Amino acid sequence: MKMDLEAENPGSDAAILPASAGAAQTLSRQLILLFAVTCALAVANVYFAQPLLQSISLSLAVPASTIGVVVTATQAGYAVGLLLVVPLGDLVDCKKLILAQLLLSAVALCAVGFAQGWSVLLGAMVLVGLMAVVVQVVVAYTATLASPDQRGQAIGTVTSGVVLGILLARFVSGAVADLAGWRGVYFVSAALMLVMALILHKTMPASAAPPARGGYWQLLGSMVQLLRREPVLRERGIFALLIFAAFSVLWTSMVLPLSAPPLSLSHTQIGLFGLAGIAGALAAARAGRLVDQGHGQRTTGVALVLLTLSWLPTAFVESSLLAMLVGVVLLDFAVQAVHVTNQSLIFASRPDAQSRLVGAYMCFYSLGSGLGAVAATYTYAHWGWVAVCALGAAISAVALLYWLYLQLTGRHLGRQ
Repeated sequence: MKMDLEAENPGSDAAILPASAGAAQTLSRQLILLFAVTCALAVANVYFAQPLLQSISLSLAVPASTIGVVVTATQAGYAVGLLLVVPLGDLVDCKKLILAQLLLSAVALCAVGFAQGWSVLLGAMVLVGLMAVVVQVVVAYTATLASPDQRGQAIGTVTSGVVLGILLARFVSGAVADLAGWRGVYFVSAALMLVMALILHKTMPASAAPPARGGYWQLLGSMVQLLRREPVLRERGIFALLIFAAFSVLWTSMVLPLSAPPLSLSHTQIGLFGLAGIAGALAAARAGRLVDQGHGQRTTGVALVLLTLSWLPTAFVESSLLAMLVGVVLLDFAVQAVHVTNQSLIFASRPDAQSRLVGAYMCFYSLGSGLGAVAATYTYAHWGWVAVCALGAAISAVALLYWLYLQLTGRHLGRQ
């Protein structure tokens, strides 16, 4: 970071840099695990609705053809939060921001549980998604508090919590709904948000560095400056777009061949494939340690090879569910390894802008996920499952070729 050049340019993001940098400290394992649990519970709020759509439809007399908008509203709120809420972590005290988001999450979840009308439900779901970006604030806060030699491992552990939260959300929401109805799912989650806010209030340290100077709109504008000036962010953002496009290609469309003849699996049986993604949580933790040891580039390359190869066994789903399982494990392991490596390297590039970095980076993630979902369903409808696997393999291969290009030209900026 060339502070002397930035200081000469008052229009740059230098105007919102912290007045001084706080010394990095070593995070205790207990606090890292607490952050991981917080992320798991918070990200689950985004996915609770998916297995509850039929129940919600019947309860509120909403047509089945329309009820899917519930998921869209939650995701839209999350996308807006990435752009408008997450960057606040560089402007205000992160501890206060995280606690405020958890409390507002509890309010939003209660609003969902009490909703008697369609418009109220959608508005509450948007707020649920908007506040769920506390996950990214916690990840950035973890990177800020951690010492350089433990940053990758800390981010990997917290990301493991995110992965487990996503995987278990659908199962837990279904189980709770069977006992207490779909509204009960949101009331229970609201109570958990309040409990986590209380625990974090007592255990979480204050921000490691003073808040950045400057206004909110200047802060948002600086995200564009970060994309222009930080090659690591652009490089790793491209990887994120490609790997999550591939990830979305699989997870959006895999239910189609699994539920269709000759397999005709039930929703419960299909849901069990999600448990294979626990491998992704293991990869997240291990990848972070490898980055701390200086193997970020090598980890990326190996993971992208595995990602490309994972589509071969996946293509044989109709003749072997075991082959499909192997493919799912390889893909999820590879995607999470690259994801954690990406975050570790971009956080190391600008310790003063962690929240803005993760907000900008996750926009690549959202774009890749959206494009992958659209492409997967279109491809399956026209050419079938093998074509979907070819699409996923092609996207994965592009990511691998991009990594090779950076290595051969010496342009890789995450120098590990």
